[in-house]
Amino acid sequence: MTETWIAGFRTAVVDPSGANNLAAPRGFADETVLQVLHLAGGGKRLRVRVSNRYGTAPLVVGAAAVARHAGEFQAEPGSVVALSVRGERRFTVAPGAEIVSDDVELAAASGEDLLLGLYLPESTEPATYSQAPAQDALVVAGEQVGGRRTGDGTLAPTRFYVSGVDVLAAQGTPVVVALGDSWFEGVGTTPGTNNRVVDRLTAGLARGWAVNQGISGNQLLLDDVGESGLHRFDRDVLAVPGVTHVVVNLGINDLGLGEVATAADLIAGYTELAERAHRAGIAVYANTIGPFAGVIYPEVNVEPAIPVRRQVNEWLCATDVFDGVFDIATAVADPANPDYIRPDLDCGDGLHLNDEGSRIMAAAIRIPDLVRVAAAA
Repeated sequence: MTETWIAGFRTAVVDPSGANNLAAPRGFADETVLQVLHLAGGGKRLRVRVSNRYGTAPLVVGAAAVARHAGEFQAEPGSVVALSVRGERRFTVAPGAEIVSDDVELAAASGEDLLLGLYLPESTEPATYSQAPAQDALVVAGEQVGGRRTGDGTLAPTRFYVSGVDVLAAQGTPVVVALGDSWFEGVGTTPGTNNRVVDRLTAGLARGWAVNQGISGNQLLLDDVGESGLHRFDRDVLAVPGVTHVVVNLGINDLGLGEVATAADLIAGYTELAERAHRAGIAVYANTIGPFAGVIYPEVNVEPAIPVRRQVNEWLCATDVFDGVFDIATAVADPANPDYIRPDLDCGDGLHLNDEGSRIMAAAIRIPDLVRVAAAA
């Protein structure tokens, strides 16, 4: 069997200086960040991607290690493996760069959790980070990358300086990139339980897996919270090793945040993404824009946005620019009030899905050539 490096885990990062970010950034000094990474796909060997994409100064990593997670930010005994870059345990990531560690032998399967420890010995600027991954990190004093902690730490609801894990797996394994917003990143689902839509999607695939490139607040057209879907498509989709399919879940923030996008502009943006994917030989699918008329946040547009949402969804359901369109909006809508999330699927804010809503949304994403089985319970 021929093996190759493909994406086994991804987490999309944002600029900590963004004015409208939805989670507060932070820096570090003589601290270790312990982070749980839920693998979509596994293999016998892996390598970790450390990102300083939005840094303006070099990032010094004094030590790094990866292990199978035993729970409570503890490493499974005997599984801790030190990470290096070009053979060096201490390494520096240049401003704007992402670095890939040397590969290590650590067998981990799809659905398993890794524990990544990064020791940051010097004072850092605010970190390149993932702002709402539905999984806490733990920050502890000093160098404790092995996951056997001394003293208490501080929980943070974000990820820092990590953008992915590559695994050595069978060549030809399908990799679906889920490019989207908070509905993909996992807002509304129970933190630490891996009930994100993308986790559920992976659990329901007969072949391959889906990696999560969701950014809460992200837009298709404008750089606001994170770079837009159009601007990050090459990096967060086309450059993902092994990508064979992409599912796009964007548009809700183009309508709900700031000036309401026009239907014509959204349609042009979707069409451009589809064309770029097809030029790269990737199958591309889109989700309809989910309901949000019951949103409790006063800054979110509702009245001017709803007619545009309906118009765009009508186009999505009729267009042939994609390989397929999944009507997730209808799947999770209140049948009596289809601009609203069904009450039992609403996390409580009128904008995001709870765990059951996530399961139902994932069940509506049926990629034909991956022979999707019944949705995972």
